[in-house]
Amino acid sequence: MAQSNKIVRYKNTHHDYRSSYVYGNTVRQPEVLPKRKKVAQPRRRVKVSAQVRRNRNRATAMNRAYVLFLIFASVCVVTAFMFYLKLQADVVNGAETITKMQRELETITEKNNTDYHEIYEQVDLQKIKTKAVEKLGMVYTSEGHVEEYDCPAGSFVKQYNAIPEDGVLAQSKRVAD
Repeated sequence: MAQSNKIVRYKNTHHDYRSSYVYGNTVRQPEVLPKRKKVAQPRRRVKVSAQVRRNRNRATAMNRAYVLFLIFASVCVVTAFMFYLKLQADVVNGAETITKMQRELETITEKNNTDYHEIYEQVDLQKIKTKAVEKLGMVYTSEGHVEEYDCPAGSFVKQYNAIPEDGVLAQSKRVAD
């Protein structure tokens, strides 16, 4: 299906240019003019006096003070860079040490928990009770032997009776001397 193109031209009142608008599906591309090549004009050499040339040479030359300044600046930069690298290496080593110690702590904690549970499972409370009552002569407390008290307002308890020097407050009758 061929479609006709309509060209509409408007007059630009400001510049007196004409621009064309193309309606339809085939828009023509504008013609592109070739670019102009710039012709390099030779530069004319300006004559400069000898004094100006000497001043320019002196300004661009490197004297001892400038060389010493550059050496000092280079040494400062290299020293700062080495200090930075040392600090960075210390941080990395510290992080590795912390990681190593954390792994070691986890291993020790796991071993400790394993040993604790193994020991706890081996404890027979009935056997301990039997040995305490029969062999060591321990007895259960009776009503009159236990004294209960309310905790005073302070965080200490006053003692009114002396504790014997041997540390034994009571002794069972079943224990053989």
